[in-house]
Amino acid sequence: MTRYDETLFEQGHISSHILKNRYIVAPMTRVSSEADGTPNDRVRKYYERFAIGGFSAVITEGIYPDTAYSQGYEYQAGLATEEHKEAWKPIVADVQKHGAKIIAQLMHAGAQSQGNDYTDKTVGPSPFQPPIDMIPVYGGKGPFPVSEELSKEGIEEIKKGFVQSAVYAKEAGFDGVELHGANGYLLDQFLSETINVRNDEYGGSVENRLRFLLELIRDVRKAVGDNMILGIRISQLKATNPDFRWSGGEKDAETIFTALGNSNIDYIHLSDDDATTPGFGEGTMTMSEAAKKFTDVPVIACGSLSNPEKAASVLEKKSADFVAVARQALANPDTPNRVRKGMDLDDFDKEKIMLPKAYIKDFELQQELERED
Repeated sequence: MTRYDETLFEQGHISSHILKNRYIVAPMTRVSSEADGTPNDRVRKYYERFAIGGFSAVITEGIYPDTAYSQGYEYQAGLATEEHKEAWKPIVADVQKHGAKIIAQLMHAGAQSQGNDYTDKTVGPSPFQPPIDMIPVYGGKGPFPVSEELSKEGIEEIKKGFVQSAVYAKEAGFDGVELHGANGYLLDQFLSETINVRNDEYGGSVENRLRFLLELIRDVRKAVGDNMILGIRISQLKATNPDFRWSGGEKDAETIFTALGNSNIDYIHLSDDDATTPGFGEGTMTMSEAAKKFTDVPVIACGSLSNPEKAASVLEKKSADFVAVARQALANPDTPNRVRKGMDLDDFDKEKIMLPKAYIKDFELQQELERED
């Protein structure tokens, strides 16, 4: 018995899938695949470590779903071709053999793309230039270009790309897919009133700006069936604008989360700086509390939950059903096993792990991991 048996180490469910505990690895961009997007043996070893370390599920880095405009970073992993699909198969199998689920996060970078082997252009719901320069640790340099506005035909092509990628994920053996609707990437761009200034059915009201996400959820669910996990990641903050918040506050949250909860998704994954702070101004709910209030699907909280006491308190308060950790998982890929045994956790060393660029370092793959008893 441990002090966290009824919180962090209690079994959980997402749809019909049983997760052995409440610890999940959050998606993290590591730009370590081949130049053509094929994940390699380094990527395989990287993901397997988290499964060995006791996590119940691993959500991959954002994977680009097509060979047009979706890629966001050089050396980003893809799931857009048969070759990509075949390369993911042994990675998926190695994670699953240790008792963990693996979920492919499908990401279209949209206007936030800073490295694409297939094109120099970027696209978005409207012409838009992200407000900061490209991110150096992911290989970027200088200002982002101004994105081109997507036509309705272009929107349909993007949906087809996501659907095909989700089918590839199913064929590769993934337990689920997560649609990346957070952090300023394309799906989030459609949701954001300051980026999406369209005057058709995909712009204007919150309901209209949700339309693309809801249509995509419907199409992906139809393609992969009911047994595959389908989740979505949502945030207010953006990688290129961390201070962004929904102008309608809790009212927007109610509209967004209610619509998502009524769709075909199996969970909502929230991304925030700190999952325990008010999401909409002083005295308001957190993002995960809002998602719990307005939906009946499992909620994954993510943001500054490296301290086990803090993570457990989120579960105790019923503010979320699972906790996802990112930097903590990089510093301690065996976080669950260490916490269960009462061991100390190492601090995250940004300079050592993320600099000069965020690729997977040799020392990470050589760490001695605490294994389950």
